[in-house]
Amino acid sequence: MNFLLLASFVAVFLKAWQQKCVIGEHYWVIPLGSFGMAISEVFIVVGIVEYGISWNTVINLAIGGTLGCWCAMYTHGRMFK
Repeated sequence: MNFLLLASFVAVFLKAWQQKCVIGEHYWVIPLGSFGMAISEVFIVVGIVEYGISWNTVINLAIGGTLGCWCAMYTHGRMFK
């Protein structure tokens, strides 16, 4: 199950990071984020198929997404001051 937490963390981190880059006009970073998002979305789908739908799956996806968004906002703010 930690696999889904990690995949969700990466997916949401990259989505939030890309959104901050678009707002800040850091266009050179956007293609890297797009490829990473595609890969992480595939891992999420594979994980859901493997583990099935349950509250444990939902909780892992939610925790990973929350932590990913927080980390993206923090690191982007530190890198692009």
